[in-house]
Amino acid sequence: MNLIKIYEAPEARNTILRRVPWEDQQMPERLLDGIERIFGERMTPAAAVSRILSDVRGRGDAALHEWSTRIDGMAESAPLEVGPDRWKAAYQQLPKEQRAALDMATERIAAFHRKQPLDSWVDAGPDGMLGQLIRPLDRAGVYVPAGTAPLFSSLLMAAIPARVAGVGEIVVSTPPGRNGTVDDMILAAAYRAGVDRLFALGGAQAIAAMAYGTETVPSVDKIVGAGGLFVTLAKRQVVGRVGIDGFYGPTETLLIADESANPRWVAADLLAQAEHDILASPILLTPDHTLANSVAAEVTAQIGDLSRSEIAMASLANRGGIVLTSDLAEAVEMANDYAPEHLCLLVASPWELVGRIRNAGGIFVGEHSFEVLGDYVAGPSHIMPTEGSARYASPLSAADFVKRISLVALNAEAGARLAKPAAVLARSEGLTAHAAAAEMREG
Repeated sequence: MNLIKIYEAPEARNTILRRVPWEDQQMPERLLDGIERIFGERMTPAAAVSRILSDVRGRGDAALHEWSTRIDGMAESAPLEVGPDRWKAAYQQLPKEQRAALDMATERIAAFHRKQPLDSWVDAGPDGMLGQLIRPLDRAGVYVPAGTAPLFSSLLMAAIPARVAGVGEIVVSTPPGRNGTVDDMILAAAYRAGVDRLFALGGAQAIAAMAYGTETVPSVDKIVGAGGLFVTLAKRQVVGRVGIDGFYGPTETLLIADESANPRWVAADLLAQAEHDILASPILLTPDHTLANSVAAEVTAQIGDLSRSEIAMASLANRGGIVLTSDLAEAVEMANDYAPEHLCLLVASPWELVGRIRNAGGIFVGEHSFEVLGDYVAGPSHIMPTEGSARYASPLSAADFVKRISLVALNAEAGARLAKPAAVLARSEGLTAHAAAAEMREG
């Protein structure tokens, strides 16, 4: 029996290709039971997050210690901050091969982001000067997930673009493990990425600390990085107080493949996505029935060897599938409608499709540009828009860590000449003080 379902295109539009916003989903009973156990009463996740945010804002470090104890099992006396000496020791103790891979990823990510244009410009003309000044943020906060898997790669993918952009201080928050300590790979990544401070804080309390500041944790200008439900809800509630990169749902990969694709590789790519999370979306679009059946068989054959096979099976059952399309053109149309986080083109002539893709966080061109490379070493940040937000949003980049400041430096002649039309427009809006300020400068 195949573990991944095969759908016809019309059916798929109403099942795996139809998203349900988090706020409209039925929350699992075990989640609501967990909230009741921690808070002593039944409440929605959003209400639970609101209580944590308010408490941390009001009581600072004391609230952080209390919530970390209640939610993460931390000892109340455990320090919130992990010092740089621990990061360095963790990096130096890595096996040689692991350290070399971490170094390569760091260098490739930095090289990619250094190519992004972030230059100020000034245009000097007869009227004076107009321009745009690019200034880095003073302080950025990076949230690094560390639930069932410590995602040290997410630290690299957020902190390195921030460092390239010239951010003054980079603060990392990441949940402690069950033993109360931060994973060594996350510490090693912090050392290699050159962050400034790291705190053993997870969930809504971490977002609250970085948004409002406490006696120990400094407030930041912008919080970036993906997280689970409680992190996303917390980011929604603090936006405005701080900048936010985006609101990330479960990860998703959409593959478009034709008869030339290697079914073994296609199945492996689907499973790589499926093992992330039970709500991950591993989806294949193909017009080739033979390929669809071969991939389904390969998924069943390969899944038993995975360390996270139960998660992968749940993901395939909840959000995964193979969709039979009439042709590649329909597959591209469906991909643009879905606007996936990752879009992989496993076809004989992938470049013929690239120009037709309008909505995707990242396009992976050909079978040798598989999405796992994007997760670790290709170069672009793997923090990408999800839940269809690729229709208007972009992957995290160095540009997310700078501000654009408009520069206006007109000379006296231009000021006098432009005053009259400015006053006319101001009076058209009924703003007489604006008009008067302009008319005083008329030549």
